[in-house]
Amino acid sequence: MALLMTDYTFVLWLLKLGTLANLYFLVNTATLAGDANAGVIIPAQVLFAVSAYRCLFPVRYEDNVVFHDSVFSSVFVTRLLATFSEVAYILLMSHLLRLLNLNHVGWVTGLSWLMVLQVVICQVLVWVAVLTGRLAFYYYEELGWGLIFALNTLASAYLYVTADTLEMRQRLLQLNLLFGAVYLPFQVIHVRALRSNARRHSSEDSDAGPQSSWKLLTTVIRVKNRRTDAESWGGLVGLIWMTSYWATLIPMWVYYIVGVLAAN
Repeated sequence: MALLMTDYTFVLWLLKLGTLANLYFLVNTATLAGDANAGVIIPAQVLFAVSAYRCLFPVRYEDNVVFHDSVFSSVFVTRLLATFSEVAYILLMSHLLRLLNLNHVGWVTGLSWLMVLQVVICQVLVWVAVLTGRLAFYYYEELGWGLIFALNTLASAYLYVTADTLEMRQRLLQLNLLFGAVYLPFQVIHVRALRSNARRHSSEDSDAGPQSSWKLLTTVIRVKNRRTDAESWGGLVGLIWMTSYWATLIPMWVYYIVGVLAAN
């Protein structure tokens, strides 16, 4: 059905169910605070809170696309919140690898911290893209996300085949591997689409001439282009990305991680 959709009004409204799911996860993880350490609980809660906000007021950075013409639908504010959320999310995944690295294998620990370094680099790249309007930096950012989860998958595969006493926590490694198997091929499609889009916009920007940094910053803060057409929201790839990241796959995965670690 999504393949045939040319207007995403219905699915953008449906996305608001993700707000309720994230708020549920947020409240429930607060009750687990005494059973799991802060390195698990706090990043998860940051992710849930920001994801709830993004489901309620979805925006797309490219072309300052919003669903609601509201003061809360701000590319600048959303990007600021997402910066904390994305760093927190990868801090959690990095922390998880070190918790599961029972034999303290040095290179696995190194990869876990390399993931954190890469997500910081990704934040720099996406902010450059937002504040300069150069879409090529979105492409480089998503390449970075591909690297993050390639490292996570590699480390998880090693821990999975070498560890036999993790009991329930072994399922966390299985989920890491399953996510990598699904996400990495999808990310190849995603970065190709971003690369094509960046090349197209690059030629358009050349024709339009350069814009001042102040004007671009003002645009990011104030301009809201309310659109519901599929193309403005990234088509099928954009739809899958939004629903999986903000409303379903990632929040449920993180909630499961918190639950398992709190119970063990």
